[in-house]
Amino acid sequence: MDFKEFKGGRQRSFFGYFVVGVVGAVVGAFTVLLFAPAGLFPSSSAPVQTPTTTQVQKVEGRSEKVSITTDVSTAAAAVSPSVVGVVTTKLERNLYDQTKKTQGVGSGIIVDASGYILTNNHVANMSASSITVMTSDGKEHKATPVWSDPALDLSVIKVETTGLSPAKMGDSSVITVGEPAIAIGNPLGLTFQRTVTSGIVSAINRTLEIERGVFMEDLIQTDASINPGNSGGPLLNIKGEVIGVNTAKVSTAEGIGFAVPINIIKPVLESIIATGKFEAPYIGITGFDKEISGYYGLDVKAGVYVAKLDRVGPAALAGIREKDIILQVDGKPTNTMMDFREALYLRKPGETVKVKVQDSKGATRDIDVTLKKHS
Repeated sequence: MDFKEFKGGRQRSFFGYFVVGVVGAVVGAFTVLLFAPAGLFPSSSAPVQTPTTTQVQKVEGRSEKVSITTDVSTAAAAVSPSVVGVVTTKLERNLYDQTKKTQGVGSGIIVDASGYILTNNHVANMSASSITVMTSDGKEHKATPVWSDPALDLSVIKVETTGLSPAKMGDSSVITVGEPAIAIGNPLGLTFQRTVTSGIVSAINRTLEIERGVFMEDLIQTDASINPGNSGGPLLNIKGEVIGVNTAKVSTAEGIGFAVPINIIKPVLESIIATGKFEAPYIGITGFDKEISGYYGLDVKAGVYVAKLDRVGPAALAGIREKDIILQVDGKPTNTMMDFREALYLRKPGETVKVKVQDSKGATRDIDVTLKKHS
């Protein structure tokens, strides 16, 4: 969401503290491949090893079988074949209007056996001149971008192959602070493919200001080590289910990383896998939730505050006004921007949603809004 129109409020900035998805394509996926081998990819890759359940160790002069399998190792072994390396080439122009190629590396998650892969927008998006994916068997595949959203820092790419191993999706709405969290990715280049780190969910619903007045919202915070190149890889729960997509880390501290909750992308993936595309519904508001309201001197207790309206957009035409608060969409509470997006993404352009709105005086009303196709 873009909040550049709003002035005043509390002046709080995180500039210089956060590396968020390469801070718009500087670090994250586009880390220079200093640690990569001579070729872009290794010629082969060792298969993912299933954890050994027992190991013989000497204990006080006698041999005993000791279990070395953990919940983390079991989850990692199950999901590692679903994690890929993603190398993207972009063409950029310098101050002298000269074109140069910029390469970067990130991670991705196989979400369908037919070749659909989820990653970060800053790793691979619609503007990439070429995308190469390396699967766990060491094979290279050319990929094409299918869908991307810079605001969510998510994108979907596709390789033309079948028989891939998709990861199992979890439910990011039920995660709790303190539960185990596991990250898998390719930190610092493809030499360290499918590195596994673990920690806990440190917090939920975190908001980062990545540029002045531009925010990433409702993120999962974890202390599982996330480094450049992990971008686009999965954050897992202890059952080996994907609960988030790793996207950011704090550059001036250790053990503070962030992931986009997986639930926001589920309707998008379902549509793309079924039809090959996703048409984002458009409602025509710029809003924020209680996590951001303090930046603008407001106290939003619940719901999504309508900060700005497209005067000819669906919301305005239906009767929603600036300073209204959207409490529900189709009966589902919308206490965060992710809640709001998820509710909209379940619907298609042309469909009508029922929106519960509270005005500035506290009165509530139900409004039917017919969504449009996002231009």
